[in-house]
Amino acid sequence: MGSIFSYDSPLMMFLTKVADLIILNILAFICCIPIVTAGASLTALYYVVLKIVRDEECYIVKAFFKSFKENFKQATIIWLIMLFVIVVIVADILVMFFSGLAFPGWLVIGVAIVLILLSIAVVHVFPILARFESTVKGAYKNSFFMGFLAFPRSIAMMVCWLVPVFILWKLPQIAPVVLFFGISGPAYLSALFYNATFKRFEPKKEEKDADDWFIEPVEEEAEASVEEVVASSEEAVVSAEEVVAGTETTEEEA
Repeated sequence: MGSIFSYDSPLMMFLTKVADLIILNILAFICCIPIVTAGASLTALYYVVLKIVRDEECYIVKAFFKSFKENFKQATIIWLIMLFVIVVIVADILVMFFSGLAFPGWLVIGVAIVLILLSIAVVHVFPILARFESTVKGAYKNSFFMGFLAFPRSIAMMVCWLVPVFILWKLPQIAPVVLFFGISGPAYLSALFYNATFKRFEPKKEEKDADDWFIEPVEEEAEASVEEVVASSEEAVVSAEEVVAGTETTEEEA
């Protein structure tokens, strides 16, 4: 019974992650209220959930506001650009479907393509900004690159963000779940998908094994052994010379 409720047990680790996600959801929601700060809030959210996915120790609130502060400027610029494009796309869709006017097929296709590209950017740009140092232009460029590089995962990430919307629309009776996990839940699931993609572009860290401390002594012993062999060889040469000298002396006496 004690092992089940110990700090390192699977149950307690799961409950800890659930509690962390609830805290993150509240932080992200509050920081998104001013609208303008939504980009920095999402960036900070992705920064922390990636640490949770990788089982890296961190103080949730401290790590959140650390990333929020460090990426505020770039995240805000990215978010405002994205918000403008979202407003334009939504306005176009509303006009197309509710104005009663007939639009050419190429225009509808064009709007659909822009919507797909925007969706790919939305699910990748803030995670990229949270993990890598990048300019605004570079963050958008890399979001499209990684989005198409792992396109199936990108689709899965989009689905993760659509689930809370579907719940609020079709299943309002379980809306409290969205209040606790509506933002942090999709972000966490998305991190499970893009974690492997990010690792492909992260610099490899040299990790030392538990046996690494044997390396230096072994090298020292090897050097000592070489020196001993050289010394022994020199002694052998000297002894051989003495033997030869002794032999020559004996022959001369004879």
